[in-house]
This record gives sequence, structure tokens and C-alpha cells, in this order.
Amino acid sequence: MNVGLLALFAVIPLVVALVLMVGLRWSSMRAMPLAWATGAILALAVWQLPFMRVIALTLEGFITAAGVLIIVFGALLIYYTLTSSGAMETIQAGMKKISPDRRIQTIIIGFMFAAFIEGAAGFGTPAALAAPLLLGLGFPPVCAAVICLCFNSIPVTFGAVGTPVLQGFKSIEAVAMQALGTTDPALVYKTIGEYVTLMHLPMLFILPIFMLGFMTRYYGKNKSWSEGFAVWKYCLLASVCFGVPYFLMAWLVGPELPSLLGGIIGLAILIKLTQMGVCVPKDVWDFDSNDKWDPNWIGEIKPSDVTEYREHMSQLMAWMPYVLCGLILVVTRVPLFHLKPIVTNPAFSIGAKDILGQTGVGSSIALLNLPGTIPFILVAILTIFMHGMLKDDAVGSNKVSRAWKTAFAKMKAPTISLLAAVALVSIFKGTAASEATNHISMPMALAQCLSDLAGGAWPAINSYVGGLGAFITGSNTVSDMLFANFQWDMATALNYNTIQHFIMLAAQGAGGAMGNMICVHNIVAACAVLGLIGKEGDILRRTFFPFLLYGVAVGAMAFALL
Repeated sequence: MNVGLLALFAVIPLVVALVLMVGLRWSSMRAMPLAWATGAILALAVWQLPFMRVIALTLEGFITAAGVLIIVFGALLIYYTLTSSGAMETIQAGMKKISPDRRIQTIIIGFMFAAFIEGAAGFGTPAALAAPLLLGLGFPPVCAAVICLCFNSIPVTFGAVGTPVLQGFKSIEAVAMQALGTTDPALVYKTIGEYVTLMHLPMLFILPIFMLGFMTRYYGKNKSWSEGFAVWKYCLLASVCFGVPYFLMAWLVGPELPSLLGGIIGLAILIKLTQMGVCVPKDVWDFDSNDKWDPNWIGEIKPSDVTEYREHMSQLMAWMPYVLCGLILVVTRVPLFHLKPIVTNPAFSIGAKDILGQTGVGSSIALLNLPGTIPFILVAILTIFMHGMLKDDAVGSNKVSRAWKTAFAKMKAPTISLLAAVALVSIFKGTAASEATNHISMPMALAQCLSDLAGGAWPAINSYVGGLGAFITGSNTVSDMLFANFQWDMATALNYNTIQHFIMLAAQGAGGAMGNMICVHNIVAACAVLGLIGKEGDILRRTFFPFLLYGVAVGAMAFALL
């Protein structure tokens, strides 16, 4: 069977998901099980995988999904714990003192704070932490989701302390070392990271301005792009605050620290400059009153109509759970602190190998290395004591039990959605075992078909293959794992020199990062923490255009560097 026909079959489960969620506006809870069933049938009928292997791959996906669900639960638990303790209202009051302007708050939290969290943790954690924070500040829930999903792109290539580069491109390490004439594998990853920063460079300055215009156009009362574009000076300031340490770390050190230090250093500098009034607009922009919001912007979590906020504790104490999350993520993820071998020790993992006797099919959850457990659930427990939550509130309701019960109650819909979505991902990847298709998996068939159509214009769409990988798998790292060798072989087929090979790898890495905007995995997780299950299609419609724009910018940069 030729690659084009395989690609046609491979795209069917994605089309099913998109038509149901975007076209018919089904919730992911209804759409994703049907998409999984479609993928399973195709794996059996076209890729001719044994029935037991398809079931085993599904169970593999369930185990992986359980890890994601723990992250979602932990993020929900922190949000509702802070809401019950009064910390969220305190943070709201503090943010209004820094700036009541929603455009400024979007950059500080949605861009800078989320970049730091991505640099430390990855796993879609930024949307899980930053989006509820924006919600608590008074943003429409759908707007908070779109903002955080789109901003979680520039830092993703270097997320989780460089994992997408260090692990995603592991398969080409030997051939890349030979091409560079080196025996040091670190040079391979550093070179990829250097060129990735160049791929992200245009959108580092374009995306903040564009997303503020996007926000004011689609969620502002005047439906105006210009109200967001008006703060372009502040956006450029934020880009410089983040970009300088981001580039310095990538070019001088390696791929581990650009996003982490770019986020935390940039955030500290930007907040100080904001308090000094540097590039801060004179006018203050806000959303319309929430009773005038489009009902489609709101889910299960109803917006508060409070406009004046009271401080129940000091700002430091209110922010302490987030500070602890950041500190714990850094000390447990950065090799310098020597705790990473402990939290990644297989002794602290649960899972299964060779499920149902199927060789190579298995998954595990590193409980201590999972952001959902450490730090999210751990910090939520510590917050009980830090914020004095053991006493009942004024109406006799226990704050702790209320937070935990609410977090558990919100888990039903995302559980069904994520189990089905991640099981489909496992089937997609698992089709590589098919001898009937000469080991051409579903994702590889799609990638090869795109490359055949593109020909010499390949650099223009290279990043979209990375985006496709992230859309399917929910991971920049896994996208790079899937397509690193393919991208290297494409560069060889186009007679590119060594540096041009690395440019193609960098475009792949940037594409996998921008794919976080549209991947169902991340969208469902964001919807879960914002009470928006059922709105996934609406969010995907909004994030798809920024995704396309990002790919155009990466393609233009790739051509410029060739």
C-alpha cells in the first residue's frame, strides 16, 4: 500500500475528532472515544495489528493518561485551595496594585510566569497553573485558555529543563556527532538549541502583540484589535526581558535553562519595570462586566462579579504556594541540585511492561517526578497549614474538604476525554510495529505524504510536521522522537550541508512547540481546570490561526537561514 493511501487512512481519526468537536461542537468526552474507536479499527484493518496488541496499546494509553490526570487534579486542587483560603482574592488585590490593566496582567502571568513554569516542569503544566490564575483575576474562562495555550509555545522547546531537545533528538545523536566532527554529544544538542532560538525569534516579538490584539478583538467589549496592539511597547519590553536570558543560556550554556531562567529573570525584571511605569499605557483596559459576556465564554466555573478585592493575608503568603511550586520544580529537575536521580528512580514508578504479553508495549508513571504529585498535591497540603485552613469558615463549611471535594468533582469529564485521547495516541505510535505497512506508522505516513507534496518548498512547511506530531501526541518531546530521523533524512535527500541539517531539526523542534497550541491533550487539560469541558472545539478554532501564523514565521526564518 502506497504512502499516500496510508496517510489518507491515518488522517481519518483526526478528522473524526475535528468534525465532532469543531464542526458539531461535541465535547471531547463524547468525541474522543469515537476517534479512539476509529483509530483502533484502522489499526486492525489497515495496519493489521493483532487485536490483543491494539487492546494493549489502549491500556498503555490509559496508564499514560493517568499521569496527566494527576497533573490536572493537582492543578485543580491548588486553585480551589487558594480560593477557599482567601489567597486567590489576595492575589487579585495585589495584581490590581501592580496594574489593573488586563493586557499587562496577560503578559505578566500568561507569558512570563507560564514560561518559567514550562521551563521547570513541562507536561502542559503552565496552562494548568497560569490559566486558573487568570480566571481568578476575572478573565473569561475561554479567553484564559486561549491565551495560555498560545503563549505556551516559545518556551516549550526548552521545557522541563531541556527535555524536548535532550530526549527528543536522541535518535540522531550519533549521525549528528559524525556530521559535526565531534565526540561530544552535548555539542549536538547545544547546536540544535541555538538554531531553535532563531526559529522562535520572529514570534518572540510578534506573538505577545498579536495575542493582546486577538484578546481585545474577540473578548473585548469594543471588538477592537487596536486596543491590544496599543501596548506594543510594553510587549516588546517583555520580549526583551525574556529573550535576553533565553538566548544567552541557549548559546552559552545549552538547552537546559533558556526557558526556566528566561521566565524567572524576565518576570522579576518586568514586574519591577511595570511598577516603575516603564512602557505601561496610560489608559486601563478591562473586559466588559461579566453579565454581558457571551455565554460560550463560560463553563462550569461561574465568574465572580466582585470588582473590589480584600487582602486576607500578605502577598508573600498568598503567592507562597506558587513560589514553592517553582522552587520544588527547580531543585528536583535541575541536575545541579542532585535530586533528579531520586525523583526519577524507577523504584518510585508504577506501571506495566509488555502489557498482555505484547513486547514493547508498556508505560509507567514516575510518581515523584510528576508535577501533579510533587509539587502540586504536596503544596496543596502544605497550604492547608500555611494559610490556617483547618478552621471552618463563617458559614460553617470546612475550607479544606470543600476544596478537595470540588477538585474531585471536576475530574469526571476530563477523565473520559483524556483516557480516550491518550489511548488514540498510543495506537498512532504503535502502528510502527506493523509489518503489513513496512513499519510506516500513522504519523510517519502523514509526514511522508506532506514531504512528497512540498518538494523543494519543504522548509516552509517543515515546522507543521513538528506541529502535527505535537497535535497527535500532546508532546513536543514525543513529536521530536517521532520525526527527528525523518527530518534528518529529508535534509539529506535535499542535498543540504551539515548546518542546513541542523536548521531542519530546529524547525522541527519549534514546530513541536507551536503544536502545543492545538493539541487535544493540552486543550482538554486546560478545559478541565477551567470548567470548560464541552468548549474544546471553540478553543481549537481560536488557537488554530495563531498556530498557522507561527508556522509561517518559522518557515520564513528557515528559508532565511538556509
